[in-house]
Amino acid sequence: MAKPLNVLFLSSEVEPFAKTGGLADVSGALPQTIKSLDHEIRIMMPRYGGINERKLKLHDMIRLKDIPVPIGSKSVLASVKSSFLNTNNTKVQVYFLDNHFLFGRSGLYVHPDTKKDYPDNDDRFIFFARGVLETLKRMGWQPDIIHCNDWQTGLVPAFLKTLYKDDPFYKDTKTVFTIHNMAYQGVFPKSSFPKTGLPKELFSEKGVEAWGNLNMLKSGLVFSDAITTVSEKYAEEIRSSDEYGCGLQDILARRKSDLCGIINGIDYNVWNPALDELIPHRYDFKTIDLKQENKQALLNKMDLPTIPGMPLIGIISRLADQKGFDLIGEILDDMMKLNLQIVVLGTGEKRYHDLFERAAAKFPDHIAVHLSFNNDLAHLIEAGSDMFLMPSRYEPCGLNQLYSLKYGTVPIVRATGGLDDSIENFSPANGNGTGFKFTKYQSSELLKTIQRAVQIYSDQTIWRKIIRNGMSKDFSWEASAKKYLQLYRGVTRK
Repeated sequence: MAKPLNVLFLSSEVEPFAKTGGLADVSGALPQTIKSLDHEIRIMMPRYGGINERKLKLHDMIRLKDIPVPIGSKSVLASVKSSFLNTNNTKVQVYFLDNHFLFGRSGLYVHPDTKKDYPDNDDRFIFFARGVLETLKRMGWQPDIIHCNDWQTGLVPAFLKTLYKDDPFYKDTKTVFTIHNMAYQGVFPKSSFPKTGLPKELFSEKGVEAWGNLNMLKSGLVFSDAITTVSEKYAEEIRSSDEYGCGLQDILARRKSDLCGIINGIDYNVWNPALDELIPHRYDFKTIDLKQENKQALLNKMDLPTIPGMPLIGIISRLADQKGFDLIGEILDDMMKLNLQIVVLGTGEKRYHDLFERAAAKFPDHIAVHLSFNNDLAHLIEAGSDMFLMPSRYEPCGLNQLYSLKYGTVPIVRATGGLDDSIENFSPANGNGTGFKFTKYQSSELLKTIQRAVQIYSDQTIWRKIIRNGMSKDFSWEASAKKYLQLYRGVTRK
C-alpha cells in the first residue's frame, strides 16, 4: 500500500475562520475529506484581524515566533498561531501566519469602508507566500505537496522553482495550483516585482509578467507542477477563449496536459434537508411534502402572499454581471407575466440593488429582496423555493446548484462551467434530467427557459420526477477528494 501523503493546503480564506466566497467553503471541506482518507493534510492561511481568537480557539505557537520574511530589502517578522478544523469528526490543523501590521485588519482584501483593495496587497501576499516556506522550514514538517489556491498563493510555485530550488528541505516538494476564478489575478505594478526577491529574468513573458505588470495568478500557472480548476467544462473554457481565460488562455493551452478540472463537492453534513437544523421542517424525498411547509415559512418571512399553484424562484448570489443579472434585468417585467414569485438574497453592484428594490416596490406580491448575506435565510431559500436561478455569464463551479439538487429545488442555469457539468437538462421524452439549461447568453433564451420550467411545474407528477432525479445525485466531497489524491500521487512521481 502506498504511504500516506503529507499535504499543505494553502488558502487565503477558510470557513469558518474567514470567508468572502466559495473558496472558503472548499478550503474548509476538502482538507477534512482528504484527512478522513488517511493522509496528513494541514492548512495555512493569514491571521486576519477579524478572526475571533477566543471563539475559534486560536493559540500561539511559541517556537514559531519572530520568523524573518524578506519583502524586497526589508525583513518582516512572522509568527504563527494554530487551531483545528473539526466539523466532520476529522481534525485538521490550521496554521495562521501572523503579522499585525499586514493582516491585523477586519477586511481580507478590501477596506470595509472604502470598498477598495488595500494598496499594500502586494506586500501582504508576497509576505504570505514567502512566509509559508520559511515557516515550514522552522517547523521541520516537509510536505510532499503544497496545494495552492488562487492568486494569493501564486508566488509559492515560483519561489520553490527559483529561490528554494537548491534547498534540500524542498527537494521532493511538488506544487498543485487550483484556479477558482480566472477573473481575479492579483495584478500589481512593475514596481512591486523587486519586493518578491525573484530573479530579474522572471519579469518577462515567460515568467510572472503580463501586460507590464506583476501577475501573481500567472506565476502559479507558469511554475506549478500541475494546475486544476473546479469543473471539467471550465478547464476547457479557460484554455480556449479570451473571454474565459482573461488573457492567460495561451499559457493554459500550452499546459493543457498539466491542467484538469475536478468539480467541487459539497458538505452533506451542512447542506442536507434531512439534517438541516436551520430550516423549520426537515425532509427527504419520502417526506417531500414537508418542502411546502418550508415554502410557507419562507413566504411568511419575506412578506409574500401564499398563492396556490404559483412557483417560487430563489436567487442567492453576488449581484454582479458575471452572475447573469444583466439578463434578469432585461426580462424582469416579462417574468412577472408568468405568474411566479421571486426571492433574492445577496449583495453586489448598486445598480442591481436598485433594480430589485424598484421591482419589489412595483410587484410587492411577487418579488422580495434581502440585500445582505444571511446564512440562515440562505438555507431557508434552498429548502422553500421550487426553482433556483443561476443564469451566469461564466461559473467556474458553482455550489448553489448542487445545494439545490439536494433540497429538491430545481435549478435553472446557463450551460457554462460547473453549471453545465452538474445539471442535466430535463427531457420529457425519457424523464431524465435534473434541471433546465440554456446555452446562448441572451435574455430571450433565459426567458424561454423559465417559461418552460413554469409550464412543466404545472404538472406536479413530472415535477416530482425531476426533484427525485436531482435529490438522488451524489456531489459529496469524497469523490472529488479521491481525484485530488490521484493527482497528488501523479505529481509526486514526476
